[in-house]
Amino acid sequence: MHRFRPFLMERWQSTYEYVVDFNLSESGVHPLTVGELLALAGADVDQLLLGYGQSNGSIELRQLIARHYRGANETNVVVTNGSAEANFVAMWHLVEPGDAVAVVVPAYMQTPGLAHALGAEVREIPLRLELGWQPDPDEIAARVTEKTRAIVVTNPNNPTGSILNADARRALVHAADRVGAWILADEVYTGAERNGVVTPSFFGEYPRVVATGSVSKAYGLPGLRVGWVVAPADVAAAAWARTDYTTISPGELTDRLASLALRPDVRSRILERTRDYLGTGFGILEEWLGENGFSWLAPDAGAICFAKYDIPINSTVLAERLRVDRSVLVVPGDHFGIDGYVRFGYGLPEPALRTALERVSETLDELAKRETVG
Repeated sequence: MHRFRPFLMERWQSTYEYVVDFNLSESGVHPLTVGELLALAGADVDQLLLGYGQSNGSIELRQLIARHYRGANETNVVVTNGSAEANFVAMWHLVEPGDAVAVVVPAYMQTPGLAHALGAEVREIPLRLELGWQPDPDEIAARVTEKTRAIVVTNPNNPTGSILNADARRALVHAADRVGAWILADEVYTGAERNGVVTPSFFGEYPRVVATGSVSKAYGLPGLRVGWVVAPADVAAAAWARTDYTTISPGELTDRLASLALRPDVRSRILERTRDYLGTGFGILEEWLGENGFSWLAPDAGAICFAKYDIPINSTVLAERLRVDRSVLVVPGDHFGIDGYVRFGYGLPEPALRTALERVSETLDELAKRETVG
């Protein structure tokens, strides 16, 4: 049976993000240039040999990544081409046909799409707005059964920007432990917390955890396409073996640049830059949302805000109007299974963000006038 489902959000972004004037669909901050990164690191790459590098990532890079995970060392880390490959090889290793996979939703929809394609039954654990975009512990317990092979969580969350509280984390770990399930924790927004307090990884909290991450969101380096899997050493080795069938290895140049970015002194300066973008951008967006009739919960992390509007129009239709009429790209709530919402990215430079939001206001005003006349 054909089980492939198109990944709606990625198809939307990949098709249109470079043919609009303003991209509010991105969830990271404005990217660094190569020159800016090299200046921060006080380094150059002129003498780097552009050969095949270590296929699971250089020892230096894996050691730098492992520093941020309790009890990890380089044998627990596999460097991948973005967190997308990390999630792919992790799911490929963990999930078999007939398994059940519990997914905390809304979420980055790659993982439930992969679970379906791999022949698993997907069971949703909803984040509840009335709980502050947290899951209900009773619903976690009900969705996780003896068939559950893995529990998938995006933390910090995409699209809501929420961070799981201690009760939710305990409930997820308890449910996994009760049935011997794995937790696949997509932690790509770690480091992009608005208050600067880094979200602890699930790795090290429970033995059966596979954590994924990348330099794309918190570091403003999506063009490097460097992500990683962090897992028990035997699972990391199995994930590495699967990359032999996908991309074989990260690029030697991107491995080196990511190693520079994750040096402790450079990392701290990059994350300070990220917090500056988050602080300025959310201040602008929050004021604009209030002026334009949205309701929202302030995100804890990520350059994203999931906002509800009150105009009677489908979110995909609204997003298409903004793209065609205003050359502004946003992510409709439909892509996360929740209509009536838009995910706004606010990690742009201030002038671009203000202009993009002004264009969105023009379309909202047109729709509101049409409703009034009607």
